[in-house]
Amino acid sequence: MTAITPLEFVHKKGIFGDHQEKNESDLLKISEVKNLTIIQIVQYKGSKININDIKIESLEIPTQNSKVNTNKETRILWNAPRTWLILSSKENSIGAIKKIFKETDFAITDISHSRAVIQIQGEQAKEILKKGSPINFNEFGVNQCVGTVFHGITIIIDSISNDPDTFNLLVLRSFGESFYHHISDSALEFGYVGV
Repeated sequence: MTAITPLEFVHKKGIFGDHQEKNESDLLKISEVKNLTIIQIVQYKGSKININDIKIESLEIPTQNSKVNTNKETRILWNAPRTWLILSSKENSIGAIKKIFKETDFAITDISHSRAVIQIQGEQAKEILKKGSPINFNEFGVNQCVGTVFHGITIIIDSISNDPDTFNLLVLRSFGESFYHHISDSALEFGYVGV
């Protein structure tokens, strides 16, 4: 049995919007990120564990607001005080994480199926985000993340790269279709490729 992704029935592939007389490589790219494990880790208030002593795949757990530590397969996002999101493309990452984080000190929740993840990439990616979010994207750099709203929908923005600007946008699955329509409508002005 194959799982149905959150945007299975709305994400369209092709070229859309104002793309005439533009090189396809210069257009925004919008895609759904699939097969991603998303795990939320929350350290209990009474825990005496020093988070600086824990590493996942040689990555330190970020303790600074909005910081992301990453390697090729895993991203660790600071989400709130004593709260992190771990995004991994590795299989069985939940099992490995449960071995690292003891249940007596941490709440470990697999939230993979409750989120839709949209990736936007291109020179105008920040302009798209500025249309619906109050964040100052001029000061928002690579390997930073932020919880915000986009047209009233709560999202998490994870800055992946600045060559070209690439963002993963995490949203509750139940808002995935509405959010996708907001993003794709905002991108029509510049033209985009659904991949």
